[in-house]
Amino acid sequence: MKKTVFEGVATALITPLDENGVNYELFGKLVDWQIEKGINALVVCGTTGESSTLTDEEHKEAIKFVVDKSAGRVPVIAGTGSNDTDYALDLTDYACKAGADGVLVVTPYYNKATQKGLIKMFSQIADKSTAPVILYNVPSRTGVNITPKTCLALSEHPNISAIKEASGNISQIAEIASLVGDKMDIYSGNDDQIVPIMSLGGKGVISVLSNVLPKETVAICDNFRAGNIKESAKLQLEFLPLINALFSEVNPIPVKAAMAKMGFCKNFLRLPLTEMEEENANKLYELMKKFGAIN
Repeated sequence: MKKTVFEGVATALITPLDENGVNYELFGKLVDWQIEKGINALVVCGTTGESSTLTDEEHKEAIKFVVDKSAGRVPVIAGTGSNDTDYALDLTDYACKAGADGVLVVTPYYNKATQKGLIKMFSQIADKSTAPVILYNVPSRTGVNITPKTCLALSEHPNISAIKEASGNISQIAEIASLVGDKMDIYSGNDDQIVPIMSLGGKGVISVLSNVLPKETVAICDNFRAGNIKESAKLQLEFLPLINALFSEVNPIPVKAAMAKMGFCKNFLRLPLTEMEEENANKLYELMKKFGAIN
């Protein structure tokens, strides 16, 4: 059996940006707060961290910063995927040397790939990585899906430990679970599917919601793992309006607005992302007040 990188909730961290670049003072404040609230792991430079518009230098600096700031308190998973395999290999090598506990590798967007191409790409990255590799399947963004049979093939690689499944297709996720058994962990990539995916044997979630409500998101997973399935499902449904609000516009537009309201960043995004529409933002803020995230 392979090493599980984490169980429970890993926050897909925002990257606090402003006109001058990454604000590391606020980033450090966010990392400390997340850990104090009981989060199980942190993901840096994922989709929510605006990795696609970070410079190469910013991307690497952010990975090293979160690894150093966490100081072993929780596992840190670095987003190192790209549609350029050589670039993904370089980022993965850097993240491993910086001390990341795992790497999150997305499918190649835009140029896409056949399933054969996915197997070759992920295998090459896993060969080079000294940290466990978590596959990231998000076809709505990348235009390519990792099929269950491809998951099975990749699960045979000793260094591919898990998949973040954000396809939204529960039937596909069930088939993956049935095929890979204990050779690959499964994490929900969607906050509205934590309980369904854990019911199929999933280990937890890589979460956007937990930026805003870390303790409460952890409670969903903790209750499930403790056998309190009804309470876990109750919490899942209770937070559904806030989850929906956090995805009412393209991620990370809403969560950036939310975290700015909480003082963890400036509401600053790089084009092509723009600030949240006022009507949607007001609905989000009302829900944040309801759940105690802001006054």
